[in-house]
Amino acid sequence: MLDELTWAAAGTGFIFIMSLLGASAVLFMPGEVKLGQRAVLMGFTAGVMTAASVWSLLIPAMEQQTDSGTLPCWFPALLGLFLGAVFLFSLDAAIFRRRKFAALDPSAAMLVSSITLHNIPEGMAVGLAFALAADGESFAAACALSLGIGVQNLPEGAAVSLPLRQFGLSRGRAFAVGLLSAAVEPLFGIGAVLIAGLVHPLMPWFLSFAAGAMLYVTAHELLPEARGGLGSFSFIGGFALMMVLDVALG
Repeated sequence: MLDELTWAAAGTGFIFIMSLLGASAVLFMPGEVKLGQRAVLMGFTAGVMTAASVWSLLIPAMEQQTDSGTLPCWFPALLGLFLGAVFLFSLDAAIFRRRKFAALDPSAAMLVSSITLHNIPEGMAVGLAFALAADGESFAAACALSLGIGVQNLPEGAAVSLPLRQFGLSRGRAFAVGLLSAAVEPLFGIGAVLIAGLVHPLMPWFLSFAAGAMLYVTAHELLPEARGGLGSFSFIGGFALMMVLDVALG
């Protein structure tokens, strides 16, 4: 078990560092951002999150459910998708809109919540893959998974911290929130190894739940901010970037 935990910590530590590198983009951001630049940033974030929801979450959820063969492959993806959206809607209505978290704008809090939820199943997947590698399974496959998710985490890390700067946080605080959002990856990756027998059958549900949360925030908060031609093309650019990374890196 110690070897499995060590390997899981190494694999999830790599994707955590990649998220931090992406989040560090906010440290080099100019102090004042104009309306057009805000639309570009929000459009890019929306595109990244939409593509990640499809290729990083929903498609893997259906593939894993197909392998288990217990339910139709689309069922956990469909139900989990709506559960994730309802969860974020409820969170928005019950907590953030009542200003109980006054230190963070409600829209910013929803964005952080959705990407944090998205990071949880990714960390679990990498942790489990490296735990299997420690037991003699394919080490190359575990490394490929970690590399793929790690590279994807670069734009995703930026998709957390850059909009937070637009919501009024300082560079340092926006980066710190990005760090905390990424910290769930090693935490849940190592935790998944400890309870692997219970977690593995639920992975399609975790993945689709995170996708629903991300898509809700995209539709509710980000796309309305990405108005105009620049925002629309930035959305397409962010979507295309994540699509290529997801497909090319598997």
